[in-house]
Amino acid sequence: MMNIVAEFVEHYKLLPHPEGGYYKETYRSNTVIEKESLPEEFSGKRNICTAIYFLLEQGNFSAFHRIKSDECWHFYAGQQLLIYVLEPSGHNYTIRLGSNAANGEVFQAVVPANSWFASEPAPKSAFCFVGCTVSPGFDFEDFELAKAEELINVYPSDSELIYRLCRQ
Repeated sequence: MMNIVAEFVEHYKLLPHPEGGYYKETYRSNTVIEKESLPEEFSGKRNICTAIYFLLEQGNFSAFHRIKSDECWHFYAGQQLLIYVLEPSGHNYTIRLGSNAANGEVFQAVVPANSWFASEPAPKSAFCFVGCTVSPGFDFEDFELAKAEELINVYPSDSELIYRLCRQ
């Protein structure tokens, strides 16, 4: 019998994600925002909204990265996911995504645009199956994977976390 993670990967046809874990795009709006209507940091037109499934299993992580849009995370199944956010203002915090409100978990949370963020299953979590909705829609042109040394120069007090959750 397959383990639960393999069942999710097979059933939802998830693919390896460059930042870690597995994903599948589930929605990309047909409506497009023209470049002239977007903030100047966008290199071209973008779909209004995109959504993905995202799965992480214990022992894996989503490496620190940032995008130019807000990203709304939604909890679906499994156990607690920890999302570490380093905002450009210097405000740093952890989101506990999950279904146990008594343990400080939330079903939904937003990572603000241009914030560095990484995620991993909490220590006793076998896996986390979540969704991410991005608006303006996700484009790999807007994706930047962090380099540990560069990120530590900006957030030196978070060096241990950054070293642990960077792939470069």
